[in-house]
Amino acid sequence: MRRLILLGVLALFSCIVAILIIAFGVGELLSGATPTAVNTLSTDFPVEPVQIPVSTHSREEKNSGVHGWLARGTRGDGAVLLVHSIRSNRVEMLSRAKFLNEQGYSVLLIDLQAHGETPGDRITFGLRESEDVEAAVAYLRNTFPGEGVAAIGVSLGAAAIVLAKNPLRLDAVVLESLHPTIKEAVENRLRLHLGQIGPIFSPLLLSQLSFRLNASPDELNPISRIGDLNSPLLLISGTDDQHTTMAEAERLFDAARQPKEIWIVPGGGHFNMHAYAGKEYENRISDFLQWYLRKRH
Repeated sequence: MRRLILLGVLALFSCIVAILIIAFGVGELLSGATPTAVNTLSTDFPVEPVQIPVSTHSREEKNSGVHGWLARGTRGDGAVLLVHSIRSNRVEMLSRAKFLNEQGYSVLLIDLQAHGETPGDRITFGLRESEDVEAAVAYLRNTFPGEGVAAIGVSLGAAAIVLAKNPLRLDAVVLESLHPTIKEAVENRLRLHLGQIGPIFSPLLLSQLSFRLNASPDELNPISRIGDLNSPLLLISGTDDQHTTMAEAERLFDAARQPKEIWIVPGGGHFNMHAYAGKEYENRISDFLQWYLRKRH
């Protein structure tokens, strides 16, 4: 009997150790840097490589700036910052850059920290990435003085816009596939990969992330900050997005200040909305930017 109890205790201990190892591995996978040699790629429209300084205490020792591409448009037509999703880079935003540039907009595509060619030790789910957004907006304001400036962010890119510590001087903002809280983002992904049992591992994973980032999960919640955005907002989400549900998107929309619009894309999931919705995406983005970047200036 004692032997059976001992075996049971050892089995339980082994399970706990295995769960901790898995959680550690998943935490590393979620927050590990994803460097890519982006500038070795060629684009089919002219871009200028840029490197934008980021002056923050968190990166002062090895700051070499935000890497990106700038495509100049028609002078006076406005500029748009394009910010990619998690574990991606500026190449993800190329199709958006092309159609916007064809309409006369100057476009700036950046690699967020720990992505592409912008240095960084760890993905921080918008916390440090927001410093890159602040620097990029300031760069556009200095490069195109007097012009309207907008930003389009996808998933992590959207979170980086919303979590900016300092007010962003933006005339319009488009947020795509944005989660309201880091807890819901983690739980939805665990449910997708592990089924209904997945979310029970959420506290363990969140504590891992909090330890690695030296930040409270509350600091990573866009819904707590979206009301601080002092810019007209277009929020985009898909009916079939299982990473961020329609109900979650609607909560974000309710928390935002006016003027605001929401577009729930029928059949849209957690993927490139431009590639999915095509011409309708372009028409909606064009109308939104035309009104706030051109008619207002």
